[in-house]
Amino acid sequence: MQADQPMFDAKAWNLTDQQQMLTTKARELGQSKFADRAADYDARATFPTENYKDLYEANLMGICIPKEDGGEGADFLTYALTAAEIGRYCGATALTWNMHVCSSLWSGLLSEDLEMDAETRALHKQHRSVHYKRILEEGAIYAQPFSEGGAAAAGKQAFATQAHKVPGGWRVNGKKIFASLAGYANYYGILCSETTDENPELSRRNTLYLAIPAAADGVTVEGPWDPVGMRGTVSRTLLFKDVFVPDDAPLMPSGVYFQAAKRWPHMFMTLTPSYMGIAQAAYDFTVKYLRGEVEGTGPVKRRQFATKQIAVAQMRIMLEQTKSIWYQAMSEACPNPSKDQLLRAWTAQYTTMENANEIAQLAIRTCGGQSMLKSLPLERLYRDSRCGSLMLPWTAELCLDMLGKGCLYERGETDN
Repeated sequence: MQADQPMFDAKAWNLTDQQQMLTTKARELGQSKFADRAADYDARATFPTENYKDLYEANLMGICIPKEDGGEGADFLTYALTAAEIGRYCGATALTWNMHVCSSLWSGLLSEDLEMDAETRALHKQHRSVHYKRILEEGAIYAQPFSEGGAAAAGKQAFATQAHKVPGGWRVNGKKIFASLAGYANYYGILCSETTDENPELSRRNTLYLAIPAAADGVTVEGPWDPVGMRGTVSRTLLFKDVFVPDDAPLMPSGVYFQAAKRWPHMFMTLTPSYMGIAQAAYDFTVKYLRGEVEGTGPVKRRQFATKQIAVAQMRIMLEQTKSIWYQAMSEACPNPSKDQLLRAWTAQYTTMENANEIAQLAIRTCGGQSMLKSLPLERLYRDSRCGSLMLPWTAELCLDMLGKGCLYERGETDN
């Protein structure tokens, strides 16, 4: 098997040695193992367990855990480049891996840029080391259930899931829908509103990021899972009924997530690498198919037709445009971005999610009837790619809304 070329050439994109090493590792795993398994996970709507074993053996489960804690210490861009290579071969693996990695990205690199007093930061580092040890030594998988069916995931209201402070920890009650890795993760990193006897009101400022053991009493998974795409994410509904978690459960101290959402908005772009990889995969398949290089489709070359050449040219242009703005936005991830950087982040989010599907659509039209068959990956890539624009907190519709207002209004401006 001929090795696939990197999505982002090291010289052309000025990749660091670490970025080259990690993306190469991900690409080799994807091409040699993940690609062949993807259709089965999709058909059965089951979690890619074998892929996670491979990720653990390749030391990729701790990619964003700080080096001082035994991880790779990858920064935001390095993680994103690596995840894109995984998404190229199995979108569901890349998307769920994102949710696992965010448990260490948010509690690690991102939290270093946020304000905490010395005591709070010391306790945070003590708590996160517990989670990191589980990941690195026990192979623990962390999920990140976000949605509740209301406006909380979009940052418009407090989370309805509550963590009430009790002696020695919290009692958690609530529900998360579209909870990826439901039934497969060892810990669910949930965002909830912390309450106390003295302050029972729900507030966004008191958002708490807690790791709840999947085996804890009161945790249940319910409902079917048979979606159009990203079927291997197994995003069923999670219920929490009087679930007790101890004092070392936080992945972030109370209130720090609220600060992160305001000051580190690029944290909400971590879903995009999966779709950047899908866009690349749809283009790659189309080129190989038209060159007669796809096994099982016959040695017939179809590249000589002008209509096919024009379609591939359109796909290449769209792919290059998407990669360029995506890379730029991911490389700018930082606390307190400028207005221009934030507008570019929303633009990149929208462009990646929409163009991945557009490229997959063009690929199906260009490759013709055989592309509809489940024996080939294009129809799965198309279905998976359609899901990206729907994902909170930055759906395609919300990105357009934020962009339009952001372009026309300065902070605090009104028409009154």
